[in-house]
Amino acid sequence: MALYALTSLFFMWGLITSLNDILIPHLKGAFALNYVQAMLIQFCFFGAYFVVSLPAGKLVERIGYQRGIVGGLCTAAAGCLLFLPAASAHSYGFFLGALFVLASGITLLQVAANPYVAVLGSPDTASSRLNLTQAFNSLGTTVGPLLGSSLILAAVPAADSVQGALSVRGPYFGLAATLLLLAVAIGVLRLPRNVTTETASDGAAEHGYSSVWQYRHLVLGALAIFVYVGAEVSIGSFLVSLMHQPEVAGLEEQVAGRYLALYWGGAMVGRFIGAAVMQRIRPGVVLAFNALAAVLLLLLAITVSGRFAMWALLAIGLCNSIMFPTIFTLGIARLGRHTGAGSGVLCMAIVGGALLPVAQGYVADHATLLASFAVPVLCYAYIAWYGAAGHKPRLP
Repeated sequence: MALYALTSLFFMWGLITSLNDILIPHLKGAFALNYVQAMLIQFCFFGAYFVVSLPAGKLVERIGYQRGIVGGLCTAAAGCLLFLPAASAHSYGFFLGALFVLASGITLLQVAANPYVAVLGSPDTASSRLNLTQAFNSLGTTVGPLLGSSLILAAVPAADSVQGALSVRGPYFGLAATLLLLAVAIGVLRLPRNVTTETASDGAAEHGYSSVWQYRHLVLGALAIFVYVGAEVSIGSFLVSLMHQPEVAGLEEQVAGRYLALYWGGAMVGRFIGAAVMQRIRPGVVLAFNALAAVLLLLLAITVSGRFAMWALLAIGLCNSIMFPTIFTLGIARLGRHTGAGSGVLCMAIVGGALLPVAQGYVADHATLLASFAVPVLCYAYIAWYGAAGHKPRLP
């Protein structure tokens, strides 16, 4: 029952996160923004992870997983409701503030739910279990672009700046209502309270470390989370604009938004497959293989261009599938009583989704949009190394 309940949370924050990819081209037109300015959407959303994760980790340790999840849902709902006055005021800054509040709630959810899934069973199958629940996160990211392209992009042209901004009110009000209903449902459920972070210690004794930052594999894992989320978000953020370009596919933005669902849908399919594969193959091996495949697809897209580039970039979603849950479980392995704090460190590293899209936007503004995809190439190269060697704990 606990896993069933958590699955709905993974779905919702996946849907909300992927809606940013629809907001970016929409608000870019509504407020006449350049690429760097448009990427402030991702900067404010994922910047919340950096600001909120460590305090959220301490809060969850104090109030428990269940109350932390309810608090995260209520905070996220408040952020969604702030979209209504932001649209009425026609203020891009107000939109960014609302996104920060929304993301703060999602951060609290992530800090509470990810380690909760990891400790609800054997440590040996933690990666497989988290991949399974993350598959429903990917279902949410698949539904998000379809929903957003129909309710936001198709509702009114973004070029109509006032109506373009107002068109987001209905979808985000609906999200707020759904999040509040989930908060009530989770609040009344009787979830297991006897699981502790020591369950994830993999049977190891305490290592004598006084700080979570002394675990090398955790720190390297945090960097892997940073570059992974940055790469995934960067690709998703620019795909609609790239597919709109005549030299690539020349698709209307509404149609391109629907194709974007294939990118996130690939991650969903891959996580279901990965949950089964990692019962037999070591998680680090699968992680390294997927990262190298992503590097190859990116290099081919940049070199060949045209519609081939579009399909190659969409296929990276399948490569992304197992990366976040696998890096997460490898990073918190054998942390013992530091598992909760380790979860906060890893969630803080999600700030990569705020910084790397801005870096890619800078390259796109000063070179070409397709050439800017060289930024994620470097990210996946590091992830391949972490999967092959960097994740192995070095404990005293």
